[in-house]
Amino acid sequence: MGYAGGEVKVSEIDRFYRTLACEAPDAIIYADAEGCIAFWNRAAERIFGYPATEALGKTLDIIIPEKLRARHNRGFAETIGTGRTRYGAGEVLAVPAVHRDGRRLSIEFTILPFRDRAGRILGIAATLRDVTARFEKTKASRSAPA
Repeated sequence: MGYAGGEVKVSEIDRFYRTLACEAPDAIIYADAEGCIAFWNRAAERIFGYPATEALGKTLDIIIPEKLRARHNRGFAETIGTGRTRYGAGEVLAVPAVHRDGRRLSIEFTILPFRDRAGRILGIAATLRDVTARFEKTKASRSAPA
């Protein structure tokens, strides 16, 4: 394995990946093919208010507003079934989410399907950013009198 500066030991790469996934400033969440959360990093804890110990094993419904769950579940199932999504190639999806305390959040995210050696989807990882403050500021400026 290498990088732009030369050879890197496997243990260094492993530490790099673990640090990147666990300590990234954006939430990184991985859900298996059934939609159960199997990875929840520190930023996900901060953004959504659930410690990993509570989020792991739960469905993504814990962060999805109730009125959007059916739509999300259809899209999730379609991505698992077909392996296709427009949000895996860098296109960002902006959606509402919900914090543990019930507050509404605005998030932007991209997804990355994970496949087995045969190409079947094992689950989906999402990188999510809380853009609530920016969304509220934009909303306020649009509704302010000119």
